[in-house]
Amino acid sequence: MSHTGTLVLIMAAAVLAPLLAKGAARRVRVPLVIFEIALGILVGPDVLDWARSDQVVDVLADLGLAMLIFLAGYEIEFAAVRGTLRRATGAWLCSLALGIALALWISGGDTYRAFVIGTALTSTALGTVLPILRDRGDLRTPLGTVVSAFGAVGEFGPIVAMALLLSGRKPGQSAALLVAFGVITAAVVWWALRPRPPWFSRLVDETLHSSGQFAVRFVMLLLAAMIALAQAFGLDILLGAFAAGALTRLVLHGAAPEHSAEVMGRVEALGFGFLVPLFYVVTGIEFDLRALLDGGRALALLPLFLLLFLLVRGGPVLLLAPRDLPVPDRRALALYASTCLPLVVAITTIGVDQKVLGSDEAAALVGAAMLSVLLLPLLATRLRRAGRADPPARASEQSEAW
Repeated sequence: MSHTGTLVLIMAAAVLAPLLAKGAARRVRVPLVIFEIALGILVGPDVLDWARSDQVVDVLADLGLAMLIFLAGYEIEFAAVRGTLRRATGAWLCSLALGIALALWISGGDTYRAFVIGTALTSTALGTVLPILRDRGDLRTPLGTVVSAFGAVGEFGPIVAMALLLSGRKPGQSAALLVAFGVITAAVVWWALRPRPPWFSRLVDETLHSSGQFAVRFVMLLLAAMIALAQAFGLDILLGAFAAGALTRLVLHGAAPEHSAEVMGRVEALGFGFLVPLFYVVTGIEFDLRALLDGGRALALLPLFLLLFLLVRGGPVLLLAPRDLPVPDRRALALYASTCLPLVVAITTIGVDQKVLGSDEAAALVGAAMLSVLLLPLLATRLRRAGRADPPARASEQSEAW
């Protein structure tokens, strides 16, 4: 099929997915991305064989993943989460050590393979979890703030680990490049914190409702520049996308606070209306369903990897969650932190390309990540509801006893 035909199918799936999610919501609230991925699998080569990825589609999907990470970086209010970041970092480092240790056992001592699997086990799909929290009205609650902190480290940490452990370079060289990238990013942050000249805010205001759209174009320039900077240092573009999201918040809230919500609303429309669903549908198209179902080994690994996501990522988060959170919220935090997918796709792609992971193991990891998106947020919601219902229930039981 031609580029345009494949793109039409992908966007048709992207339009159909919210309709299916709306219909399913009458029984159970299934995350939208599950329908996007499922429709991608349906039209992909392993089922109907109507669509296959190609160079153009892959580039757009990469942009969709970058936009997803960018929007996750923007959503984080560092002033609000600063007090929780130390706990979040400690939990992620524990996850990394535990993940690599278990992966060494699974891989029979193959160090590089253990790095790939272990790093995948530590990721959090912050770009997937935050929209779920926002749709449920929990994003600005204490739980939403803590999820943002733990999720930010769960998003940023694996990206750094990819640069250090999976780049194919010597760790010292990778660390030097990361430091250089960090120094330049710090300089950009210093620039972003400086007061903007009056003409900047005036131009944002004058072009906001015209074809000029200066602010939106500026945000896109910042995203492209940070991606290009990361690529110039031989780092993953997702590192640049995450940094661009955080920088955009500083620039917009410092230069045009009265327009920042409207500007980002338009950027989100581009992201969640086109690029992000395209990434998820293409993830479904490229998912190796045949490798998962053939032979039985991959299918047996799938529940094991799902359990490891909970153990490796959720366990340390539950142990180091802030004590002032109610117990149901701490459990929900661990489940949200264990929800993963985008970085698992990116990491397993590296593993398969470098012939470290087999297609069956990659399919099992991605399949388990899909199940985490489907099951864990639903379970988190149920636990919180049950936790809220418990005190009245206990009070009723006590009154009946009297």
